Amino acid sequence: MKDIFQKFWAWYERNYILNVSIAAGLFLLQLVHLFWLGGDVIVGRLTGVPWFDLQGVWQLIITLVDYTEIPAIFSITLVYINEWRQGRRWHAILMLLLLHSQWLHIFWITDELVVDTFTGEHMHTTVLPAWLAWVAIFIDYLEVPVVIDTLLKLSRAMREKKGLQGIKEALDEDE
Repeated sequence: MKDIFQKFWAWYERNYILNVSIAAGLFLLQLVHLFWLGGDVIVGRLTGVPWFDLQGVWQLIITLVDYTEIPAIFSITLVYINEWRQGRRWHAILMLLLLHSQWLHIFWITDELVVDTFTGEHMHTTVLPAWLAWVAIFIDYLEVPVVIDTLLKLSRAMREKKGLQGIKEALDEDE
């Protein structure tokens, strides 16, 4: 089993830029969700007038974007486990805590609860106190430092050309 993990991490390091690019791309989509959350839900609650009200296909798109959070969490977890392996343990722990706080939001305090609580729609389904909606929003925004850190890692890796060996090998095989 140890050999399998060693092979996986060797592959991960050879393809580091690709792996971090995928993680960063998935997490960048979450910024779209956070923009919706801020502009529709938070602004709507604080001012009574949301910046926009997504309906139909746009509501479906924002829902699909929100569900990319799950693969994003898994892919970024690998980034920080790799960092842990390289000795940057405290930074990795902090980022993993911020990142995995999202599970609380995803499975317990959902966006539906937040919207229902703040808009007054479907109030019969909301049994939790309104302040819990603000906690859910706070948890959702805890991913922002992780997004920024992941983008910094990607930028640094690209400057250093770190982890391009696997991509170069694949391109050489195609020629």
